[in-house]
Formats: sequence, C-alpha cells, structure tokens
Amino acid sequence: MIDFSFTEEQELFREAIREWLAKNLPLEKVRENDEKHELPKSLLKGLGDLGLLCMTLPEEHGGAGADWVTATIAAEELGYADISIALPVFFLVQASWGFVVDRYCTDAVRDSVLRKAARGEAFIGIGVTEPGGGSDVAGFETTLKRGDGGWIVNGEKTYISGTAECQELGGGYFVTGYSDRSKGHRGMTAFYLPLDSPGVEVTKRFDNMGRMAISTGGFKMTDVFVPDEHQLGETGRGFYLTMEGFDAARILVSASCIGAAQRALEIGMEYIKERRAFGQHLAKYQGIQFDLAEMAAHHEAVKNLIYKTAWMQDQKYQKGTFTPLEVSKYISMCKLLAPHMAMDTFRRTMLWMGAYGYTKECPLEMGLRGVMSYCIGAEGAANIQKIVIARETLGREWTRTR
Repeated sequence: MIDFSFTEEQELFREAIREWLAKNLPLEKVRENDEKHELPKSLLKGLGDLGLLCMTLPEEHGGAGADWVTATIAAEELGYADISIALPVFFLVQASWGFVVDRYCTDAVRDSVLRKAARGEAFIGIGVTEPGGGSDVAGFETTLKRGDGGWIVNGEKTYISGTAECQELGGGYFVTGYSDRSKGHRGMTAFYLPLDSPGVEVTKRFDNMGRMAISTGGFKMTDVFVPDEHQLGETGRGFYLTMEGFDAARILVSASCIGAAQRALEIGMEYIKERRAFGQHLAKYQGIQFDLAEMAAHHEAVKNLIYKTAWMQDQKYQKGTFTPLEVSKYISMCKLLAPHMAMDTFRRTMLWMGAYGYTKECPLEMGLRGVMSYCIGAEGAANIQKIVIARETLGREWTRTR
C-alpha cells in the first residue's frame, strides 16, 4: 500500500527545527540579516550544532547520514523561517554539492573542508556558472591541462553563491572544466578548488535584488594548480557529476520555495482575517476566498510532488529502484513548478494587503525578491527543466541535435 506519512523520527525532526528557528530566526531577524547583508556566525554555528549543515554526508564523514526526505524537510522548514531564502541557500548548496563532493573525493578533501563545513566552520559550494553562460554546462570555457601531479586550471566563474562567506570561513567549490575539449561533454573533469588557492582571484560581489544576507560573487583562475588528490571522480566524468549535483540541489531548492510559500500564505491569511473593508473582514469576500483556494490547491500539489521526488531520490541511491534519468525527470518538474508557484503566492498575498504589502514593514517583499532568483535560473533555468522533462517523456530520439 502507498504510505504518505512521515516517520515518527522525521516528525520530531521537523518540530525541533521549527521550534529552534522560531526562537533564533524570527522574521524581524530575517529582515535585519537582509538589510545588513550577512548571516551571523552564531546562526551558522547553531545549524551546525543541530546537525543540519552537510547533513546528507555519512556520519563517519562528519554529516548526519540524512536521507533525502529528511533533508527536504529541513529545506522546507528553513524556507518557512527565512522567506528571504538566504539561509536556505547556505544550507542547500552544502547539503547537495557537499554530498556530491563527498561521494567522489579523497579523504584529504573530506578532512580539509567537509568535516569543517558540517560544523559551520567552513563553506563548500558550487562554482559552475561562467560569464558566457550558466545552464549550458557543455559550453563552458574553463580548461584543465596536465601538470606534475595534478592539473593547471584557467577560467572564470561568476554569479557564485557564498564567495564572501567562503573567504571568511575558509573552504572552496565544486568546479568543472574541459580536460579534453575534443570529446565534448565527455571531456570534462571535476575538482575541488580551495578558494584561497594561489592564482584564484575573487573578482566582485554582486548587489542582488534578493536573498541579500548571503553573498554572490565570482572568481578567476589563472594557472591554478589543482593536485590529483583534489580531483573528483574519474577524468572525463565532470559533466555527469555536475548533473548529479544539480539534481540534488533542485530538490532542496524546490522544498525551500514551498516552505516560503506556505509562510506567505499564512501571513496573508492572518491579514485578511483582521482587515475589514466595506463592513466585513476581507476573508469573507468570495473573490479573496477563491484566490486562496487556488493557491492552497497548487501548493499542496507541488508539495506532494516534491516529497515523492525526494523519496524517489532515496530509492535511487539506496536500492537502485529508479534510474538517475527517471528521477531527473521528476526533479525538473519540481524545479519548474515550485519557484514560480512560490513567487505567485507572494505576489497574490501582497495584493491582498494593498498599500501595506508594498512597504518594507510587510515581510513578504523579501520573499518575492528571494524566490525570484530561482525563477530566473539559479540551479537551472525553467526552459532547461522543460527540456529535461520533454526529453524523458518523449524519448531521447527526439532530442534536438546541434
């Protein structure tokens, strides 16, 4: 029989996270972090103490050994608490890309960054996007050439989350580039790049419109030496590791968006139950009720899709029940729907509030700015998700050729 319930342990886990976040990250604190453009170290240490950072890593590697359903619960609750999406970004890039790094790295990398990141004492992120493009991974320009005991890397990455935090805490990034361009995407190789490596220059910090408490920047790599012990996986498998990382991240992105959307709906409902117009509460008007009904139905549908997909991800890794491509199709469905559904929820609930919704006294504008980053393309643009869904639905023989 199909069972849609969470385990008792997962329910207690959700309750503990929500209670801790309610105490340590109320909406006023989210606003303060957004305006100061920073995530307090005490907050990050608290997440580390709770076992949330890099929680998908095995316990023997410093993580919590969490499955993907449990990690999805954490992402949803973080999105619910921090509707600006800044703290969820800090969490999810490490839970997803840290997971992929751990699967393919050496013990030297685990000891130098992953164990520390799990304690909130370092940062590990994803350095993929380049000035010439983001979603077209196979079109990247970064190159790797063999050196004595490693690779010599040249290239540039941009719009990268957490560069300032990485500089402050220490750590680095999952990076990929061409080790043999003649082989196309099969000639890409992945590696772990400490951000303080000689030849790495952090270029700038972008002034984003949203999720402002976590930095976005870029870095150049000029004749950077990457030792063999920092290579991730086999030579020529970098493209596939990147796709695995995107899949992991997109589940948690979707869950963060659904958590933020739920909080927006609750804030909106509180408002329409209190606000009166023309002699009665806004909540009694059918126009408002129908709007609410549509959002509630869409929210529930997308939420169930996300948790089904997280369960499929667990089945893939634990039992091999589903192939990676089968799971990728559902992951892309989540990433296609959840950010846009969340942004629409913020927009519509702000409209309920009239002039108040357009002020910074109302917290919802932080959420609108934050979730929009995932509509624009962070962790893969909407059209990329459509390509994946169509390819796996129609069949690969209908994939467009270059």
